[in-house]
Amino acid sequence: MSGMSIEAASAARVRLDPPMAADEATMLAAWLDYHRATLALKCEGLTAEQLRVRSAAPSSLSLLGLVRHLAEVERYWFQNILSASDAKSLYCAEDEDGDFNQVGTADPDEAFATWRAQIELARTAAAGLPLETTGKRLRHGEEVTLRWILVHMIEEYARHNGHADLIRELIDGTTGE
Repeated sequence: MSGMSIEAASAARVRLDPPMAADEATMLAAWLDYHRATLALKCEGLTAEQLRVRSAAPSSLSLLGLVRHLAEVERYWFQNILSASDAKSLYCAEDEDGDFNQVGTADPDEAFATWRAQIELARTAAAGLPLETTGKRLRHGEEVTLRWILVHMIEEYARHNGHADLIRELIDGTTGE
């Protein structure tokens, strides 16, 4: 698989700096898109084998695993909690860490396409909803607002983008934001 294929598959959107001044909903959506695009940039130009490189034993963390994990997270919060669909796990049905553990034979093109699709489903689920909108499902017996979901997703991506920085540096020395 060529780096160009991964680049094309991962380009969820061009990474734009979030606005310095905007209403809260616009700001949260912009920061989430920024972090989504950052993950795509961390994976850009790598081969399938490089995307499977593990961070450090005994961790199963890899860039491909992060993409698969974040597809799961997008699906869980926006489809299952916010929209109350019965969307089944993508990679973790038989292994709760299958998104990370099962990358040895995983297809990067499929993973990036699935991740992009989950992002689009998330955008659709949240489109036009006030931030105070509560999810149609409870999380641990509590209501969760769209605002909380967006802030959590920003945190989730930011944390994992830090992991992605370290893994990318391990692979080819590339650093950056």
